[in-house]
Amino acid sequence: MKKKKLKSKRKKQVFISIAIIIAALGLTYAPVPGLQQTVVIVSGTELQEPLQQLEAKFQQENPNIKLDLKFQGSQEMVNNYVDQKNDFKPSVLIPANGEILTELRDRLRTTNNIDPFYNTPKPIAKTLLVAIAWPQRGKVLFPDGRFQWDKVEQAMQAGNWGKVGGVNDWGSFDFVTTDPTRSNSGQLTLNLWTQAKLGGNINLNSFNNSSVQSLFGLVKKSVYQPPRSTDILLQEFISRGVNDADVATVYESIALYRWQQSTANQGRPYQIYYLNPTSESIATAAILRRDVDNSTAKAARKFLDFLTQPAQQAVLVQYGFRPVNNAVNLKTVPNSPWNQNIPGAEVKPTVQTIPPPNTQAIREIQRLWERAN
Repeated sequence: MKKKKLKSKRKKQVFISIAIIIAALGLTYAPVPGLQQTVVIVSGTELQEPLQQLEAKFQQENPNIKLDLKFQGSQEMVNNYVDQKNDFKPSVLIPANGEILTELRDRLRTTNNIDPFYNTPKPIAKTLLVAIAWPQRGKVLFPDGRFQWDKVEQAMQAGNWGKVGGVNDWGSFDFVTTDPTRSNSGQLTLNLWTQAKLGGNINLNSFNNSSVQSLFGLVKKSVYQPPRSTDILLQEFISRGVNDADVATVYESIALYRWQQSTANQGRPYQIYYLNPTSESIATAAILRRDVDNSTAKAARKFLDFLTQPAQQAVLVQYGFRPVNNAVNLKTVPNSPWNQNIPGAEVKPTVQTIPPPNTQAIREIQRLWERAN
């Protein structure tokens, strides 16, 4: 009887020991209450899907850091932050274009001399502004395969495809771009179009030119209720199809990533056209000071470092972005869109790349757009 009691007592001790070990392991690997950092990241919508994919991997590797992802148009996120219109407190902003962070810094420094960022803004991924068109429409408008702004303007002025060499049954000519008061790609579009209109380099006075003012009015009338972000624009372009959208300006990244979707929805996918010159858009991240403590900033920095490592850069390539890490090759990444024979896509397009508009030019573009009618 004593032996049975002793044996039972030993079993109980073993179970208790195992329970203690399991509890200790749980404390080691599980987030410790009160120590978990929440990093609120506001990104442009063009990065939405890759960031959501990478979020799970990062949190698995860093259980004490919780990511809270939000998505807004690039210009919109700056306006919302400056005017404190969000119902949350951002830790990191990642607009599609680093120049927008310069604008943010300038706007905040007018009321506060402290640098609004913890860190020097960090490039995350690159892309180019491109145009897309449905194949038949593109062949009529750009018979030599090269995109031309004046051809688009002529079609907008004509209003109907039958007047520019197309088929009358195609109906009206519909060009689409994003709202330049909310989105970076709309700003890039109007900046490049202004340069093409004036035949060379532009300055702030260029936006006072009567022909440029007329152009803004024409575009605004054509793109009635423009989308607030580039990815929303492309999804609408695909769903609307050839009857309601003909040509659009978008990022190369999402044009490549959503190309298969256009095949499934419309039967024939769109064609990509590289603008010449074009502008490179570099998604750039800044850790904010307002309402962000040092420990949260440290956690945010860890996430940004994670995004620029080769494994994560390869994921961004799969979504059509060009890497900021030179160790990553566009052609050797598994499932790279540059290996899918997408019409018009080029690893090294032979086009001139010019800087995006600076802060002053962005203000002029927005001002002129709001006044156009």
